[in-house]
Amino acid sequence: MSATAREAVKAAEFLKQHEVEATAYKSIYDEELVNRISNGEFDLLIAVGGDGTMLRSSHLCAPMNVPILGINMGQLGFLTEASQAKWHAPLQSVLDGEFWLEERMMLHAELWRADQCLGTWEVLNEIVACRGRTVRPIQLNACVDSHQLANYIADGLIAATPTGSTAYALAVGGPIISPELRNILIIPIAPHLSVDRGIILPATAQVTIKVITSHQAVLSADGQKPIKLLNGDQIQVAVSQHSARFVRFNSGGQFYQKITNHMERNPITWDNA
Repeated sequence: MSATAREAVKAAEFLKQHEVEATAYKSIYDEELVNRISNGEFDLLIAVGGDGTMLRSSHLCAPMNVPILGINMGQLGFLTEASQAKWHAPLQSVLDGEFWLEERMMLHAELWRADQCLGTWEVLNEIVACRGRTVRPIQLNACVDSHQLANYIADGLIAATPTGSTAYALAVGGPIISPELRNILIIPIAPHLSVDRGIILPATAQVTIKVITSHQAVLSADGQKPIKLLNGDQIQVAVSQHSARFVRFNSGGQFYQKITNHMERNPITWDNA
């Protein structure tokens, strides 16, 4: 049994000791768990893992309005609320009703090939259209509300939420957007002689990304298994009708504290003498 699975069992035992019905699973991909969430059987999901586990949990829980409490077993823990060593007090706070729910905007994306929709996704971080294994840029045409936005020759194009602004979009030089805002961030990956700045759009925007390529290109939704794209495919992106709901205990200022902790690798010490 992995360390994550052991921690999940411990949390479940803690809840059972407090007369709360709880079930421990080894994986967020467990078919029984997925079905039970979809059937609305849970009031709360405790996600034991890293930010990837939180992303997968949001995909399952958001359509059912099920809140998520994250226990961090990973590295960064941007989305989690409790640590591996200190989850007993947060769970007790949940039992005592001493918490609040933070809502995070999600995106709805559809992949169209001609007149056929090949798939839909609800994502918390981002939708990415990018080159595949061939190290050559692709061409991407982006429209907003049927109006031309820009043509890109780049490794790819990211459509991100405010939550996703601290993920892949941040790595390619995008701005950090406060998670309580409702915006769509469009930013290219390694653009060549193209618009190289991120563009922040309102929540009402309807974005269409057309892929023009003679070689391999792929679609990635929140880092899930890539989907092959063909020349002429279109990706439609808009704000989702669902929101991820996370259990929180501290004030909203905790987001800024986490940013500081992760970004200031070499903090300046001021001499007040």
